[in-house]
Amino acid sequence: MTFPVVGMVGGGQLARMTHEAGIPLGIKFKLLSDTPQDSAAQVVSDVVIGDYRDLDTLRDFARGCDVITFDHEHVPTEHLRALEADGIPVRPGPEALVHAQDKGVMRAKLTQIGAPCPRHRLVKDPADVAAFAAEGATDGDPASDGFPVILKTVRGGYDGKGVWFVRSLDDAAEPFKAGVPVLAEEKVDFVRELAANVVRSPHGQAVAYPVVESQQVDGVCDTVIAPAPGLDENLALRAEQLALGIAKELGVVGHLAVELFETRDGRILVNELAMRPHNSGHWTQDGAVTSQFANHVRAVLDLPLGDPRPRAPWTVMCNVLGGDYPDMYSAYLHCMARDPKLKIHMYGKDVKPGRKVGHVNTYGDDLDDVLERARHAAGYLRGTITE
Repeated sequence: MTFPVVGMVGGGQLARMTHEAGIPLGIKFKLLSDTPQDSAAQVVSDVVIGDYRDLDTLRDFARGCDVITFDHEHVPTEHLRALEADGIPVRPGPEALVHAQDKGVMRAKLTQIGAPCPRHRLVKDPADVAAFAAEGATDGDPASDGFPVILKTVRGGYDGKGVWFVRSLDDAAEPFKAGVPVLAEEKVDFVRELAANVVRSPHGQAVAYPVVESQQVDGVCDTVIAPAPGLDENLALRAEQLALGIAKELGVVGHLAVELFETRDGRILVNELAMRPHNSGHWTQDGAVTSQFANHVRAVLDLPLGDPRPRAPWTVMCNVLGGDYPDMYSAYLHCMARDPKLKIHMYGKDVKPGRKVGHVNTYGDDLDDVLERARHAAGYLRGTITE
């Protein structure tokens, strides 16, 4: 039996780390990348440079692949259906992936299956936004107009892009300028953001990682704590069951991240879905028996899934963002000497302010210590900490 070839569409860091997880298994990777400089294109030997939005390019790329998977959700849904019609396994398939591609479709399906969501609906113009806001106005408060609300373009947004915090009708025009459908959502009164990461295989086996706390800065994930500290056991169990249920109902194959709000009144609400390895699961590289990347590879190949349990009581992931200090390599001496247990993962990207160029993982028995170590290393690599 020859080892299978996994075709990965997208050349970012998620593809890079998924490829890394397949190396010990002898799995071969073929990459469709935008440029030779992309993160994964630097390390995968079989790289095709092309446009994932072009069907002929996708079909040519798929020849010789045993399965197609992704490091982003942007491949046109109709192209994925065409690949399936050609007999090429696509995982996750288009009928599942569309729920991560289109927020309107996602909200409609989650509502249909009874998953808890913020109040929402598609809106057609600023006046419709005002009407949506008014529907949520505080009862008994004549001064309340229901603002603020959240507006999102239904396709294409990530890391805070395509999302607007709208405080009044005067702020509501900008999202409509792109000429794409807009989803309005209530502004949720939440305590913190959580993420439930699960992996599901074609024959229905599924595993759930511990629910994590995800801390955002300017709309970008900054820190992930695994498991989420102080999370009620019953609420954690509900979050895991919710994610597993969504994966089953949507027919997800591979990794699914369910981003959640923990509300002040003790509920969880679904914020976003991602059907690929996800930033909130990067801690699993060093903190879990089987990483999200390794289990994604296993799932798309329909291999038995690995143990998702943590290796240590606490694991913390901090993203390394680009700043005004481009020579990160010179910082290794300090970081590695200060913390021999530190795990550094860099993506091979040029350093630009605010750009995700890597992450660090720390683990141990004391949460305060683990947090301090991760934040110090990420800050020192970025240049915001100098001692």
